[in-house]
Amino acid sequence: MFTKTARGALVAFTLSVAFVSGNAAADWYESLSTSVKESSVAFDFRFRNETADLATFADQARVSTLRSRLTWTSAGLGPWAYGVEADYVTVVGSERYNSLSNGMTRYPVIADPEGFDLNRLFLKYSGEDLTGTLGRQRINHDRQRFVGGVAWRQNEQSMEGVRIEYGKQTKLEYAYVSRINRIFGPDDGVQPRQWDSDSHFVRGSVQLAKAHTVTGFGYLMDFENGNGVPNSNATLGVEYTGGFGPFKLAAALAHQSDVGNSPLDYSAPYYFVEAKVSIGHIGMTAGHEVLGSDEGNAGFRTPLATLHKFQGWADVFLGTPATGVKDSYLGMSAKVGKATLAVIYHAFAPYEGGADYGDEIDVVVNFPLHKALKLQLKYASYSAESFSVDTEKLWASVRLTL
Repeated sequence: MFTKTARGALVAFTLSVAFVSGNAAADWYESLSTSVKESSVAFDFRFRNETADLATFADQARVSTLRSRLTWTSAGLGPWAYGVEADYVTVVGSERYNSLSNGMTRYPVIADPEGFDLNRLFLKYSGEDLTGTLGRQRINHDRQRFVGGVAWRQNEQSMEGVRIEYGKQTKLEYAYVSRINRIFGPDDGVQPRQWDSDSHFVRGSVQLAKAHTVTGFGYLMDFENGNGVPNSNATLGVEYTGGFGPFKLAAALAHQSDVGNSPLDYSAPYYFVEAKVSIGHIGMTAGHEVLGSDEGNAGFRTPLATLHKFQGWADVFLGTPATGVKDSYLGMSAKVGKATLAVIYHAFAPYEGGADYGDEIDVVVNFPLHKALKLQLKYASYSAESFSVDTEKLWASVRLTL
């Protein structure tokens, strides 16, 4: 049995622990309550009318969609923050398009299905040099040529996993991704809306001078998507971005091979170089990008890229042909009042022999009606020679951010 002294000490110890624990719990609750009360809420509405006219379809596709987005982010809980982002896509008016989930196969594809999607649900740590994000998140790497969120489509691409970033001028990053939530929406029955993934992204960048950065990267992308294109791949590469006054330069070199669940056996190169110059309100761009091929058996693939940004806005080359693709392009932009106009010409050819694929003209006008309200008109026209078919697309978008 305990002595009176021991019992007294035990009671005193228990009460002190309860008091300290109670204070700690109260402090924790107060901090949590403050992080919720001081949280931020943002709304983003994008209305878009899109038309797609392909030579192989008797009927052109046309649809108006409204993407409504809510983003909620907590205030800092010390170095921690958490948040959620959700989208809802609504068809406004007639449904004359193939969303790849609505069964309207008489029309060309416009990959904006109706429905709800959880874009992000994350916990984030932000230290002085270290940042970590856990959960469903958006990952955009540099130009988004290899990894991006596909923000052009109404339903964005997100990834589930953990991402760790370290450093400032010299940066290191690692991400493990266990699932890809693709743009095709929650009710898709043709394209896989999700890929189970066992993928690793590793990147390191060094700022050699104020305007010159070199980045090395390695992507080990292994997907279980038996009902889709075999996209598992291992890609190693290096990229440079820099500038000399009004001149901006970018270049990249990479190599890719099959890995993991891929049934393919291939090895393909990637090359890219681009130069830009700005003089007053005028800008000019010239570039050449090559997605190579393994003797015409399989082409270099970029399954997680924001593909609409590359190889023309008509989206003819969303999947790399087995013979690869070379894209030579010239562009010019001008600012007229508040509006910005850009025109880009693309010439496409195979990496492995054959006749030219075709060429494309892209035009875009961006006009800010207000700091929170923006208008965009966009047009793409692809003229086929030996690949795909003549394709015209037109977009009119209005975006409101609050």
